[in-house]
Amino acid sequence: MVGHSVSVEREIAATVERVWEIITDLDYAAEVIPAIVSLERLAGEGYEVGVRWRETRKMWGREETEEMEVVASEAPRTTSIHAESRGTRYLTVYTLEPTGSGTRLVCDFSAETPDPGPAQRIGWFVFGRAGMRATRKALDQDLAHIAAAAEGREPA
Repeated sequence: MVGHSVSVEREIAATVERVWEIITDLDYAAEVIPAIVSLERLAGEGYEVGVRWRETRKMWGREETEEMEVVASEAPRTTSIHAESRGTRYLTVYTLEPTGSGTRLVCDFSAETPDPGPAQRIGWFVFGRAGMRATRKALDQDLAHIAAAAEGREPA
């Protein structure tokens, strides 16, 4: 098995409930996060376990489309989203914690390829660190946009 994981967090000057509303409103996600080019619901209403969607993002100069599914949800504290593409499994877990001034939003992202072929092993070895840095930067940007939406301001 090969893969990596990244964790980012951000303090947001808004209630846990408001931040939860922002991260779980799939129909509004493309307006909150500019990297999301389009989002199409495939199954389910609202936001609950089993809701699936196809999300197209502009990443590293090109568009990538993945099917995503809510695999865990405990409103308004935590949610887990799963995707799988080309033999790699992705898991994104958002955790919301109340603080004295609002909410701490933590995003844990992992990518694992359980049965990598030789080319995938080389790719993870060669591009793994750069991929982690790029992923961290993209997640930091996502959280900045979520914070701006929750706080009712333009992103910095």
